[in-house]
Amino acid sequence: MTVIVRDLDPDVPADTEGYARVRQLALPYILFTADSVRHLATRGHPDAHLRTLVAVEDGEVIGAAGASLAHDAAEPGQGLLTVYVRPDRVGRGAGRLLARVGEEHLATVGATRLYTWVLDEPADRAFAERHGYTEGRPAHFLRLDLAHRALPPLPEVPPGVELRTAADFAGDPRPVFELEAETVSDEPGMVPVRLTDYAAWLAETWRHPLLDHDLTVLVVVDGRPVALSMACTDGATRYSTSMTGTARPHRGRGLAKLAKIHSLYRARAAGITEAFTGNDAGNDPMIAINKWLGYEICATEVRHVRELG
Repeated sequence: MTVIVRDLDPDVPADTEGYARVRQLALPYILFTADSVRHLATRGHPDAHLRTLVAVEDGEVIGAAGASLAHDAAEPGQGLLTVYVRPDRVGRGAGRLLARVGEEHLATVGATRLYTWVLDEPADRAFAERHGYTEGRPAHFLRLDLAHRALPPLPEVPPGVELRTAADFAGDPRPVFELEAETVSDEPGMVPVRLTDYAAWLAETWRHPLLDHDLTVLVVVDGRPVALSMACTDGATRYSTSMTGTARPHRGRGLAKLAKIHSLYRARAAGITEAFTGNDAGNDPMIAINKWLGYEICATEVRHVRELG
């Protein structure tokens, strides 16, 4: 059958469910649901020029891609492209078509450099190389079996420190935004990010359908959050950490570890059985925390880059 590539329709359940299914099968370490796909397609920042693409064969979604500008990057012109094909539908040209349409779109909206993530597998690396991408920084996916593996004992909460959840900041989440903006700016990676648009953060992150405000734990000192572990769930038994970090003046005190282990204890009590997280391969402090918590590497991705023009 012929494979066609078109824009996803966020109002069509077959599109959003198909997109989520492709991502779940191709990369099961990141949470995707039909609701999160709809959110992705409709709540993106206008400066990102996002296109959410599906590859369809005989009426069935067999591939999914996202192409956007990193509007919050420190340097303009950084394009982001993700391409995934159902493992049982590879070899039909869907990946090639998705990549071509995504690259052409990004070139027209001003991208001068393209970044993509590639699983550290021979076929995936070869696909990227054939399309002109060169290898960059690796990152790991990690998994924790919350159903069968014991967590370390809860550390004592230091004097002058409080533990709260994101739900406690529902009336005014700006302090959470300010903390995340500081931690994100120091996160290692090939595309440095600066969070400056509070309204965009509210729409894209705070109101994300997978963000669990009750499982997201913040460490508070003198009424201000100084460390956090942001948690997402699929609404069932799977959990993922989207960001863990500490404000610069409070680093070295174990506060990020405190936030993350309390979030995991809350998640297990809520019926979560499987937890995922991700680490840049050079982020030694977080790698140490996750190893202490019992996470194990389950897959590796390598960021690849291609210059345009």
